[in-house]
Amino acid sequence: MTMTPGDTPSFCKRPYSNICIPVAVLAAVPGKGGGLLEKPVIEKVTPGRESEFDLKKSRKTAPPYRVILHNDNFNKREYVVQVLMKVIPGMTLDNAVNIMQEAHYNGLSVVIICAQSDAEDHCMQLRGNGLLSSIEPADGGC
Repeated sequence: MTMTPGDTPSFCKRPYSNICIPVAVLAAVPGKGGGLLEKPVIEKVTPGRESEFDLKKSRKTAPPYRVILHNDNFNKREYVVQVLMKVIPGMTLDNAVNIMQEAHYNGLSVVIICAQSDAEDHCMQLRGNGLLSSIEPADGGC
């Protein structure tokens, strides 16, 4: 198809020039949705700083520990329940009462299973409030 200056382009093919099907013409114009893809942004992690993925991975691989509450003859039951609710995040009244009762009747009760550093913190806070507690690895034994 030859065009002379001033002609409007026709996308219709001969011999059927009276039948024309509109065709979308895509142009690669920068900033108009066509052309080259933009360079992806790569998140750089500064040396010595872990990424969000690494933090989640390290939390999952840390061995779990049990925080154990031991029965004592010094603290009132109500006080033990109050301390459990204050020290352990998310501890409900019902769970605190059940843990206290189990420690009272069986001599000890598992308070929470968590990462070692958290278990050490919880144990020290329980002890700081006058309760007897310890930690042990959760993967060994019952």
